[in-house]
Amino acid sequence: MISILIPTYNYTVFALVENLQKQCERANVVYEILVLDDASTDKRSLKENSKINLLKQCSFQILDKNIGRSKIRNLLAVKATYDWLLFLDADTFPSSSEYIEKYLDAFSNKTSVIFGGIAYPKNDSKQYSLRYKYGIERESLSLAERIKNPYRSFITMGFAIKKEIFKTIKFNEKLAGYGYEDSVFGHELQKNNISLIHIDNAVVHLNLETNDDFIKKSQLALQNLLKFYNDGSVNSETVKILKIYLKLKKWNLRFAVKGFFNVFKHPILKNLNSPKPSLLLFDLYRLGYLSSLNPKDA
Repeated sequence: MISILIPTYNYTVFALVENLQKQCERANVVYEILVLDDASTDKRSLKENSKINLLKQCSFQILDKNIGRSKIRNLLAVKATYDWLLFLDADTFPSSSEYIEKYLDAFSNKTSVIFGGIAYPKNDSKQYSLRYKYGIERESLSLAERIKNPYRSFITMGFAIKKEIFKTIKFNEKLAGYGYEDSVFGHELQKNNISLIHIDNAVVHLNLETNDDFIKKSQLALQNLLKFYNDGSVNSETVKILKIYLKLKKWNLRFAVKGFFNVFKHPILKNLNSPKPSLLLFDLYRLGYLSSLNPKDA
């Protein structure tokens, strides 16, 4: 038995739900697919998503007001009926027609959380070059690579978790804003000694941000990261850039990195907006931005 939970905002998910519903029917499993809309303003997506209610065992509801990324996922879990929860982001799609069956095969009394991985469709557009390269090299990891660091390579874009386990973890509603929710959730799993199983069953991430949007989101994420660290929601072993940043602070090198960032950020941004962006330069840009933040910025 499985509850598939999809939060959405200004995004059409009918094709995703229809695909999942057909897979569940073919697998002959007891299921439900719940979609919650976080008070979207896009009438086209609302109209298209309303067709979800015509599909067997599927539900689409619209919230009266926007409650944010964490609260809507927690609310979906409260509404869920069955013992296993499968969370999927709106802009994902199963990588195969056996996606649901592979998760069902992995469910057992000994497993608590299962992550199948992330994949990206080929994209040669200069406009999305940075987000695509980051996704391919940093997120779309093989099963063997993910197993080496199971909690660090965990991404909440698509994962299954027992409902009883989710009740003890949940998404942290105190931490608003974009970025590092994956690290926070993974840290909670590790801190509570909850086993995390990786399998080869990726979802495809479809909706890439433009280079400019991804850089801006990365900056917001770094502001969030400092909040998370100060709150105790992540540690240096959970996030690599945080580990480096804390070492720089310890060695009194943070201001030197801040100076480097102020001098070279524009040439670095030029590279990051090119057809062949460097992830090393992106790391330096993020580290410089993080070093330039004051406590009041976080």
